[in-house]
Amino acid sequence: MVRIVFRSVLLSIMFCIGGGPLAQAATASSPVILVVGDSISAGYGLNKGQVWVDQLAARLQDEKYPYRIVNASISGDTTAGGRARLPALLTQHKPALVVIELGANDALRGGRLEATRANLDAMVGAVQAAGAQALILGLQLPPNYGAGYVRDFGELFGSVARARKVPVVPYLFDGFGDDLAYFQPDRIHPTANAQARLLDNVWPTLKPLLKR
Repeated sequence: MVRIVFRSVLLSIMFCIGGGPLAQAATASSPVILVVGDSISAGYGLNKGQVWVDQLAARLQDEKYPYRIVNASISGDTTAGGRARLPALLTQHKPALVVIELGANDALRGGRLEATRANLDAMVGAVQAAGAQALILGLQLPPNYGAGYVRDFGELFGSVARARKVPVVPYLFDGFGDDLAYFQPDRIHPTANAQARLLDNVWPTLKPLLKR
């Protein structure tokens, strides 16, 4: 009887500390997935736990992938800001995989797309030089920015991915980008209900990069 009680208490402690007796649960020594993005991945207007990056962490645990998420996304960030921040992040976290979700703020400010492309290319190059994998999340602009600018912006993510031979999600908002029901009143930032769809758009390209 004493042994049974002791075993029950021990199991309870295991669940409290590690979320269950899963040998592959993320720990401080687990390989890191670093997300470098802007307000979309930082979760502008959302509560903690609602953001697609948070949901990614939960899915990794559910599917027993032993990765730890570091979300280094900052609202308002640009590719220039991400490029400047990245070296320190790589040194600090030593990630196995870096997800890059940047570029929207470059375009919203009317930035030169050549500079955006150069910044993304430099970020992927830095990730590869650090021995990590890179995944680019592509974005698109509404048509009011002009047909040529919209086309060139949408194509730059794939062009960097091809040049660097890394995977890319062509359009992060695929399947709902034109549906305002999935966006906050500013018509820019996805709602809490859209976060699962963001993750579902990322997951098919991200999953093959993972190791158990």
